[in-house]
Amino acid sequence: MEELGIGKAVLMSSGEKKIPFGKNSVCQKICQKYPEHFAWMCMLDDKNEATIYDRLAEYKSQGAVGVGELTINRPLNDSFLQAVFAAAEKLSMPVTIHMSPEVGYSYGVVDEPGLPLLEEVLKKYPKLKVLGHSQTFWIEMSADAPKDKEGRNSWGQGPVAEGGRVPELFEKYENLYGDLSANSAGQAIMRDPAYGLHFLETYADRLFFATDMVNDEMVFPLGAWLDEQVENGKLSRETYEKICWKNAQKVFNL
Repeated sequence: MEELGIGKAVLMSSGEKKIPFGKNSVCQKICQKYPEHFAWMCMLDDKNEATIYDRLAEYKSQGAVGVGELTINRPLNDSFLQAVFAAAEKLSMPVTIHMSPEVGYSYGVVDEPGLPLLEEVLKKYPKLKVLGHSQTFWIEMSADAPKDKEGRNSWGQGPVAEGGRVPELFEKYENLYGDLSANSAGQAIMRDPAYGLHFLETYADRLFFATDMVNDEMVFPLGAWLDEQVENGKLSRETYEKICWKNAQKVFNL
């Protein structure tokens, strides 16, 4: 973080008890030890649907600033995920979703090509802040997004075709936000620089710079690209500051 000029990061959780690496209690302990450097989002194991609200409320009381990343491999209209969204909306906890193209293909919540189930979530829970993340979400930046599962799980390449579902949903729903982490978001923005800069400026209040790093050897080029764009006058300083820290401060109360 110091090398990259990152002052504070929001940790993502792997869950409650299933996976020992990065689970809620570990994230909480890290934040208690280094409060100046870290905040954390909680995750739920996919069990005990009736207790979802109580569990999220407890994690919020322990300091969790949101839910994420939500990786449960079920369709977005599944009753468990719907209960998570309903509880998170009531508790004013933003949710970061990692999206998968198919149940059983890869981890993450599942939607169809064109993201119709995500649109239903955005409509049904208008006060819930949903942060889109992962290949299957960001590939929909372009209108020519692939429909096969392998293509939907890939990084976007080449010029963006106007009319993509991600910009359409950003335009229609003010509760949709964007996690600009990993090469999935990086490619969505950098694949067509002119379009990417336009997207950043248009939705500057709802985008967050992030890394998605799980070790200090991972390298994602978007951070350096954003620095270069603002230094060259192609990205406004105001937008740069919102994306790099001001939005996170506001939305996650950092």
